Amino acid sequence: MEQVTWYVGIDWGSESHAVCLIDASGRRREERHIVHTAEAVQACFEWIITSAGVAPAQIAVAIETPRGALIDACLARGVLVFAVNPKQLDRFRDRHTVAGAKDDRRDAWVLADSLRTDPAAFQRVHQEDPVGVQLRELSRAEDDLDGEFRRLANQLRSQVHRLVPALLTLCPGADEPWFWALLEAAPTPAAQRRLTRARVDHLLRGHRIRRWRGADVIERLQAPSFPHAPGVVEAVDAQIRLILPRLEVVQAQRVACGRQLEQLLQQLRDRPRDTDERGEHRDIAILESLPGVGRKVAVTMLAEAAGPLAQRDYDRLRAHVGTAPVTTASGKRRLVSMRRACNRRLRWAAYHWGRASVQHDAPSAAYYRELRARGHGHGRALRSVVDRWLRILIAMLRQNTLYDVSRFAVAVESGA
Repeated sequence: MEQVTWYVGIDWGSESHAVCLIDASGRRREERHIVHTAEAVQACFEWIITSAGVAPAQIAVAIETPRGALIDACLARGVLVFAVNPKQLDRFRDRHTVAGAKDDRRDAWVLADSLRTDPAAFQRVHQEDPVGVQLRELSRAEDDLDGEFRRLANQLRSQVHRLVPALLTLCPGADEPWFWALLEAAPTPAAQRRLTRARVDHLLRGHRIRRWRGADVIERLQAPSFPHAPGVVEAVDAQIRLILPRLEVVQAQRVACGRQLEQLLQQLRDRPRDTDERGEHRDIAILESLPGVGRKVAVTMLAEAAGPLAQRDYDRLRAHVGTAPVTTASGKRRLVSMRRACNRRLRWAAYHWGRASVQHDAPSAAYYRELRARGHGHGRALRSVVDRWLRILIAMLRQNTLYDVSRFAVAVESGA
């Protein structure tokens, strides 16, 4: 940051932002409050560049968030942008005031001055790859849809369990389209007993269900049901008819979202190679060559950990994923605990990555069993497996090589 001569702190908010401009000596030159509109932000940057009297590349902006409309506006003007964790900002604030005072104007000044004195605590923000932005937003949307789908399926299961529990032996999760079609055709016990074998066979063929025969379904449809209080059957019928259309919509959106994510991944695989790109393997090909990495794990890693992967930063990556333990040492006391402050989506992706690799990769399974034999719990052992995968991934990215199981086997045997 030798070329930076002016520093700007922005304490951002949903409706307005506090802005503080300081020079290289730390002297406050001017402060303003701007509303969150395109015109006000544009005028603010005109004021900053005019007041500084230097090129935009010599102005550094400190802010708490690494993305958003305000960040895009900063990058579009050519200024340097640096983000800091809000918890670190709390510590910097304590350095400037011991009374615990806090306001937007003070935070803007603390941001600017802390970037001047402690640039190492900030992360440089770059213009994001368009495909990466789409991957991140769609992967988060898919996670939300998965959660909504599971909630609706659980509600449907609860209603079916009230009337005909035997039906749930056909589809324990109540989460398959053919089961919804069966309930749509006959939601109540009386209607289910009227279903014919031919109708059920046609439904099963239409949904390509081969694990159940029509006779099996009819047997469960005609099984004796519990007696119900007056009004219960009608109430459950109404609930099921309300839940089924929502389930179908959410399922269609999940399928569409998954299809779009796969198309984006294919764009990354087929993207024309830049002239300055080194090696023959792309990051996505290297990541997907690792055991246990499926579509969802690959999408989450590329979307949520794009920065550490691009920088080949193992320490930062394992902190984001949550595999780096937290050590507290003071005197004779030393405590190593699980990292709680991490990206939750990356944590879940890492969990499924570790679980799948243990199931399908022999060296990973051997390493997992060794960790369990040492007394580690299941979660702790999986985190160690994933932590080793992250170390291998970063080494592969640096050397631009695909996964070679023989190398990992040697590393496990040597205890590396």
